[in-house]
Amino acid sequence: MNASPHIYTLTGNLLAERTLEFKTWETGRTQRAGRESFHTRGKGVNVSNMLTRLGVPNTALIFTGGAPGAECEAWLQQRGIAYRAFATRAPSRTGTVIWSEAQAETTFLGPDVAPDTAAIAAGAAYLDSLPDGQVLVLCGSFPGWNEAGFDPLRAALTRWQQRGLLVADAYGPPLTWLARLPLALVKINRTEFDALAPHPRSDVTLRESLRLDCQASPVRNWIVTQGPNSIWLAPRDGELLEFHPATLREVSPTGSGDVFLACLLQAHFQHGQTLAEAVRHAMPYAAANAAHPGVADFALPLPR
Repeated sequence: MNASPHIYTLTGNLLAERTLEFKTWETGRTQRAGRESFHTRGKGVNVSNMLTRLGVPNTALIFTGGAPGAECEAWLQQRGIAYRAFATRAPSRTGTVIWSEAQAETTFLGPDVAPDTAAIAAGAAYLDSLPDGQVLVLCGSFPGWNEAGFDPLRAALTRWQQRGLLVADAYGPPLTWLARLPLALVKINRTEFDALAPHPRSDVTLRESLRLDCQASPVRNWIVTQGPNSIWLAPRDGELLEFHPATLREVSPTGSGDVFLACLLQAHFQHGQTLAEAVRHAMPYAAANAAHPGVADFALPLPR
């Protein structure tokens, strides 16, 4: 395998996001924002955004439709983020973030948008065309995953397992399906792990659940995060490790898990660090993101 493989992120539920900033706001009144900004979001795009800022070769794979999809592509071009878009008929999902220094960040999301069968088939064919030895990261939700239209993508992912590395930061039906494969890594949060794990949370501690469930799974490595609390690394054949992020003043937790994953991928796949070393490397970046509004917009390099 290449010493430094190319990283591909696959976002199944793209988001055309507008942020409206207010000094303060309240329900039941007309509000006038002081500032408006646009961002392309989705977990895979967030990871690619951070990887690009770190100088890591990567490509964001996305499904785009209509005017929102075109606006998302324009944003990626402006940011210099390499991407490959697969056109789908339905307009891409939209959302609005309401941000104020005086109140908690609030996000309104439009309905999920499932890619059509032609877009899914195009994405699967593209994956099959890529050279061996690369890293593919499946991120977020994939609306319509259990439908027959996703058969080509599921088949392509099964083939990918034979010639590259597969990483998942997903949830719901895609995660349930992916966890049956010998993935290189699954990174999820505590809520997603609890929904996936067969052992009732009332019966065992998280440590014991990780030991039981991760050893029984074909996935080679699990990383389970808990917001600003402990991070757990559970190798299938190795020692269970717990990490403690530094205490911080949280401004916005949005995207911090994606920043964490990007920095972990950089350290592990580009620099050859162990997963334990990569977790330690990634934690300060996730903290910096949480202490700053936006996603992957904090200043680099981090202060030592």
